[in-house]
Amino acid sequence: MSYIFCRMLLRYAFSQLRSTQIATIHCSAQTTSRHLLQKLSQTCMVISTNTGRVYRPKDCERLVLYLKDINLPKLDKWGTSTLVAFLQQVLTYQGFYDENLEWVGLENIQIVASMSAGGRLGRHKLTTRFTSIVRLCAVDYPEREQLQTIYGAYLEAVLHKNLKNHSIWGSSSKIYLLAGSMVQVYEQVRAKFTVDDYSHYFFTPCILTQWVLGLFRYDLEGDYVLEIVAYEARRLFRDKIVGAKELHLFDNILTSVFQGDWGSDILENMADSFYVTWGAQHNLGSTAALRQPLPPHGKPLGKLNSSDLKDVIKKGLIHYGRDNQNLDILLFQEVLEYMSRIDRVLSFPGGSLLLAGRSGVGRRTITSLVSHMHGAVLFSPKISRGYELKQFTNDLKHVLNLAGIEAQQVVLLLEDYQFVHPTFLEMINSLLSSGEVPGLYTLEELEPLLLPLKDQASQDGFFGPIFNYFTYRIQQNLHIVLIMDSANLNFIINCESNPALHKKCQVLWMEGWSDSSMKKIPEMLFSETDGEEKYSDKKGKEEKKKNSVDPDFLKSFLLIHESCKAYGATPSRYMTFLRVYSAISSSKKKELLKRQSHLQAGVSKLNEAKALVDELNRRAGEQSILLKTKQDEADAALQEITVSMQDASEQKTELERLKHRIAEEVVKIEERKNKIDDELKEVQPLVNEAKLAVGNIKPESLSEIRSLRMPPDVIRDILEGVLRLMGIFDTSWVSMKSFLAKRGVREDIATFDARNIPKEIRESVEELLFKNKGSFDPKNAKRASTAAAPLAAWVKANVQYSHVLERIQPLETEQAGLVSFQSRTSEAAKLEAEVSKAQETIKAAEILINQLDREHKRWNAQVAEITEQLATLPKRAQLSAAFITYLSAAPESLRKTCLEEWTKSAGLEKFDLRRFLCTESEQLIWKSEGLPSDDLSIENALVILQSRVCPFLIDPSSQATEWLKTHLKDSHLEVINQQDSNFITALELAVRFGKTLIIQEMDGVEPVLYPLLRRDLVAQGPRYVVQIGDKIIDYNEEFRLFLSTRNPNPFIPPDAASIVTEVNFTTTRSGLRGQLLALTIQHEKPDLEEQKTKLLQQEEDKKIQLAKLEESLLETLATSQGNILENKDLIVSLNQTKASSALIQDSLKESYKLQISLDKERDAYLPLAESASKMYFIISDLSKINNMYRFSLAAFLRLFQRALQNKQVFENTEQRIQSLINSLKHMVYEYICRCLFKADQLMFALHFVRGMHPELFQENEWDTFTGVVVGDMLRKADSQQRIRDQLPSWIDQERSWAVATLKIALPSLYQTLCFEDVALWRTYYHNSVCEQEFPSILAKKVSLFQQVLVVQALRPDRLQSAMALFACKALGLKELSPLPLNLKRLYKETLEIEPILIIISPGADPSQELQELANAERSGECYHQVAMGQGQADLAVQMLKECAHNGDWLCLKNLHLVVSWLPVLEKELNTLQPKDTFRLWLTAEVHPNFTPILLQSSLKITYESPPGLKKNLMRTYDSWTPEQISKKDNIYRAHALFSFAWFHAACQERRNYIPQGWTKFYEFSLSDLRAGYNIIDRLFNSTKDVQWEYVHGLFENAIYGGRIDNYFDLRVLQSYLKQFFNSSVIDVLNQRNKKNIFPYSISLPKSCSILDYRAVIEKLPEDDKPSFFGLPANIARSSQRMISSQVT
Repeated sequence: MSYIFCRMLLRYAFSQLRSTQIATIHCSAQTTSRHLLQKLSQTCMVISTNTGRVYRPKDCERLVLYLKDINLPKLDKWGTSTLVAFLQQVLTYQGFYDENLEWVGLENIQIVASMSAGGRLGRHKLTTRFTSIVRLCAVDYPEREQLQTIYGAYLEAVLHKNLKNHSIWGSSSKIYLLAGSMVQVYEQVRAKFTVDDYSHYFFTPCILTQWVLGLFRYDLEGDYVLEIVAYEARRLFRDKIVGAKELHLFDNILTSVFQGDWGSDILENMADSFYVTWGAQHNLGSTAALRQPLPPHGKPLGKLNSSDLKDVIKKGLIHYGRDNQNLDILLFQEVLEYMSRIDRVLSFPGGSLLLAGRSGVGRRTITSLVSHMHGAVLFSPKISRGYELKQFTNDLKHVLNLAGIEAQQVVLLLEDYQFVHPTFLEMINSLLSSGEVPGLYTLEELEPLLLPLKDQASQDGFFGPIFNYFTYRIQQNLHIVLIMDSANLNFIINCESNPALHKKCQVLWMEGWSDSSMKKIPEMLFSETDGEEKYSDKKGKEEKKKNSVDPDFLKSFLLIHESCKAYGATPSRYMTFLRVYSAISSSKKKELLKRQSHLQAGVSKLNEAKALVDELNRRAGEQSILLKTKQDEADAALQEITVSMQDASEQKTELERLKHRIAEEVVKIEERKNKIDDELKEVQPLVNEAKLAVGNIKPESLSEIRSLRMPPDVIRDILEGVLRLMGIFDTSWVSMKSFLAKRGVREDIATFDARNIPKEIRESVEELLFKNKGSFDPKNAKRASTAAAPLAAWVKANVQYSHVLERIQPLETEQAGLVSFQSRTSEAAKLEAEVSKAQETIKAAEILINQLDREHKRWNAQVAEITEQLATLPKRAQLSAAFITYLSAAPESLRKTCLEEWTKSAGLEKFDLRRFLCTESEQLIWKSEGLPSDDLSIENALVILQSRVCPFLIDPSSQATEWLKTHLKDSHLEVINQQDSNFITALELAVRFGKTLIIQEMDGVEPVLYPLLRRDLVAQGPRYVVQIGDKIIDYNEEFRLFLSTRNPNPFIPPDAASIVTEVNFTTTRSGLRGQLLALTIQHEKPDLEEQKTKLLQQEEDKKIQLAKLEESLLETLATSQGNILENKDLIVSLNQTKASSALIQDSLKESYKLQISLDKERDAYLPLAESASKMYFIISDLSKINNMYRFSLAAFLRLFQRALQNKQVFENTEQRIQSLINSLKHMVYEYICRCLFKADQLMFALHFVRGMHPELFQENEWDTFTGVVVGDMLRKADSQQRIRDQLPSWIDQERSWAVATLKIALPSLYQTLCFEDVALWRTYYHNSVCEQEFPSILAKKVSLFQQVLVVQALRPDRLQSAMALFACKALGLKELSPLPLNLKRLYKETLEIEPILIIISPGADPSQELQELANAERSGECYHQVAMGQGQADLAVQMLKECAHNGDWLCLKNLHLVVSWLPVLEKELNTLQPKDTFRLWLTAEVHPNFTPILLQSSLKITYESPPGLKKNLMRTYDSWTPEQISKKDNIYRAHALFSFAWFHAACQERRNYIPQGWTKFYEFSLSDLRAGYNIIDRLFNSTKDVQWEYVHGLFENAIYGGRIDNYFDLRVLQSYLKQFFNSSVIDVLNQRNKKNIFPYSISLPKSCSILDYRAVIEKLPEDDKPSFFGLPANIARSSQRMISSQVT
């Protein structure tokens, strides 16, 4: 059926109608009759007539109600479409009943519907009752020739607009040929790509229309017509196609058609062509105008190459960054293509997009950028915590107001996480389809809203309802962009249920980037990073070039990414991978280079020291020769002075006395010299003062003196003194004037040195001073001239200074002689000291060098090692980044496999992730903070602390979360739960103030967190802000976020998975083994564990100390100045450091030896830890059988610790360990079995044996037992007859296939069994308990499990017993079934923090027993219960809080009815702080969706009758008190109660033989037992004879018989009643009759003691025989077969 042409025909038919209005309803999956009524209310008015109320068209005579896609509305649970049912009623009766049950008729309203036929997902078949009352019209697609004719006519109009006179395109035949090419492409694409592949492969002739009309947007030139046509085809078809292979197929189709029809290989010319609005002629350099309507066919498109387009985008990025935020975009091929595609659609009137694909390809970023470049308003809902339908409606109204009223171009961007309610998508579907959302506006809202549009509508020539004009403007101006993840489970259903998503949106499939782009991205990203570093020299630039170019290494990033696609490797993850690599590589490189620099500096200093020692040794010899020469010179000088001193004083002839005299003379000279120096000190200030005064003489003053014809005597005398001192003997006035006229005369006078004045000149000046004393008087001089006074003072001061200098000269000469001797002597002494010092230095240096020789070698080795590490650093950083990015959620085995593969492909011998990313010290600190010590936990800790994406901890045991709290406690830590009422407030404050926030109990990822997790930061000046809900919050760079959940399988949608790093802390086998070993050692050998911990701590401390000493040594060497061999302090420090280092290294060696010894002691307990770990994972597998069988690690650890309390003393550790293993095994088995239904206990026993004792099973045995190997092996056999001929004749035909399987699967076993020995096997084959009577000759040769296989092959009717016997022997148990349920005993195990979950079968109710237990243990008032159901959730939470606060008991019944509420209950329990006496009891039937966390954190028991008569009777007598039995000391009564207990057990156990025992399963429960007890009790209360008919009647008609609905079963019950309730029951004397009452030969005690009756029960056999229930013996065969088949 051609839906498109059907609509075209309808549109044409509607256009021919007069006075008729068309009201269209676009149906979707959510459309109901309510939407139809809303449309009627909008387009019609209700009129009251004499026949009642009727709907009539409001603005016209007739109304056509047109329903599109009428088969889309989903069906209700009864398979009915409410919309179709409503239409059926309206068409049949011309009216309907409204909500007030009043009849409303329809007048002048016609209903027309259309639909696309076919049984595709989301479309439903219309009922025949509906189709029988409507006229049906089927419209098929036109034939190929018709399509070619139609679109040839279309094309002619388009091409002739510009190319009417063109030689080719002016020809109608060529245009017709082009139309044929287009139709051919369309048909081939339609044939190859169908909706069966992908739902959006929905290609109809409508796409041909779009193809032709799209050509209006291009500047058609003759040479480019084919290219433009092909380009438009790629946009309409290719952009929707999924997968590289399929894209290649489309390209082949397009190429082959155009090559065949036109001989043109158009794809080659389009490799670097992008048609964008920015390339059109009128758009170059222009900006988008606001509120300017788009052209009818969209903005023109022009051609740009990649380089030009990049320039345009870069400009757009700059503008966008100014207004919003800086976008980090790498402009590679796919980004350019996505930009051009989105630009093409958003520049078309109402152009909308469905961007399907995976996270990280840039859909949101590119849409935001293109919208900004087009000047459109971008709107995306701000999802807050309470964001519901009301808020979304308000947002839609805002958007529609912008588009419809203000005529702005609006882009409504919606992502997966924003569809918090399914209705949102339905509303968007309606908006896309019709430009309106039914019921969005009330009539009261519409009138004021549309009022401003009336004038505009008339200006645009629009006639009709204003609302239609409003919707028209919306359809023109609103662009809806849907970003949906194709990996989302609901993606296909959402698209199928909302057809407008495919029909009204241009689908762009953006799943990823091409391999070529993915290879370029690392190079582009790392070149940007490297570009940030400045290389100043040529060598640095060469180094950059060398490091940045390694094509093979860059390709390896993509190879790793490709290998992880199965683990969620999205483009977003790829970018994260690269950024994590960059961060790790940078930090590690910096660290290594720093270390290398230190080592090289240390090595360099030691090399210098070695060279210096050699140099010193050479110089030492030279200095010895020089020392002898200097000594000789000193002796000669001493001799001279001796002779001189002998002339002055002949008495002093001896050398020593001469030296003494010399010393005394020197002292005297010094004393005299000091006195003269004191005089100099007095004169010096005068000289300085005079010099300063001369310097301050103004030039004008000197000019004034010089201008005098003849100077006064005062001036003449002063200048004469100056000239004489300056060495000028011509003292005429002319000479004086020329002296004063010299340049710099003041400076010459001021800088004159008095030492240069000869004695004769000084004496002549002294004579002048004496002769003309008055001239040099300061007052007279100043009076004569301002310049004269300073000169006069200068002359006087210099004369005085010269006189003092003359007196000191002899002393200096005398002293110089003495000093000369002293200098020679001191030179010799100094040289001697130098030689001595050099010898000391050489000796110390040799010692130092010898001591540091080992360090020198080690440091050289370390430098070489670091050089090697730097070479492999990129690869190791890459592996670390890959692990952090891709494997954080993977199990241990997968992590190991992937790392090994990557290490091998990287060419590395080995790679230790932990060693690379952290130190032993850090690991020890983490362990001390509470992190589990297993490898998985350490690796996860590395991921958490190194990841650049927010970690999401999957932490069922909460250990990791507790560690994280401890680890981050000093980082402004705040911890909140997702369900906290102050969640948003706490989040906002943490973001604003840069706190570290841990959000616990996460259920998936809340929409409000998305902007934060994606770091959608917006720049506002110097600060950044982020949207949190409806608020904009300042973003602090210190803010850190961690998410955590205890749910082992949280639902994280694909779009959220790309913005968090899942870190899986689910317990692993090796991890648990480590924990259990630690617990064991802590209990068994606490000193050992303490010693081990202390030793490890000391060892690590010493390692740290050693590292610090070595660092100190290197630092000291590196920072030492000058010659280190002369730095004695340095040498001492180095020696001390070296000595400390040696001591620590010796200590470490001892520590290693001790650690090996301790590890040996610890490892002795490893078998216990290994066995316990194995047990935990065996019981963890039970959840695969039944969702309710889930067990927490905490509960298992409590069991383990309880097992360790065993006080039994043993001779050695091995015996103790074996005892603990057996004890734990039995405890675990009993603990688990009471949580299992009877039907699953044997299955668990076998599973437990196989897990704990794999040595009992040889190869292929288990697979043969479970039937895994049967199929393949038997298919190889020729025929049944041939198999039968090969087997012994005594084997029945029925068992031949089973024995043949045994023979083929286990040939060695078959040979051992010797089935040919008929005598050996005949007895066994016919034995009623064959499993216990295995042939003794073979028993030693055949294992226990092989005996089970023989039973399975020969006697499957005894297989159940054989399996039970095998399990009992293997586990060392007397019986498989645990002790009967006893709530009193169970109560002793309970804790206030652990709920008790009672798993019930349908109809069972343990609340009465709980009430009785509460009465016995506590007062009855402390027990409360709530029967869960609709509306009870709030009451339950309230009661929970009250009971926890008061320490009461609370029972919440029937939780399986409120499974969706259970997460709330679980979170409430997690936040409780209950009293010790609080207990929470829960009851629930089995439910597949029961919350795993609640199941794991609860103590579970099953509430059903125990297996077997014996246990059933025991449970009954456990539930009865001694007083209940011994009441009134009536033995008859006691016997009657025993008979009743047996009757109750028989009724329950008979259910094991359905349909022979009972025809169906009847829920005989403890309530029946309780009611029956009351009947028996009343029976013996009266003094009359026992009325057995009374018991028969009540039991048959009310208590037990009330449950039975089958006549034959009722007869069985009547028979039981007659057997167990008659006068012989209380006939104590007639023992013979007594035996006939019970099937088993027992004697009832003649007492009323409950203990006696329990003793009787203990003697009963464990296994029931069918005869116990009055059933034939062979019935057990079918029963065992059935049970065995369920187990295997």
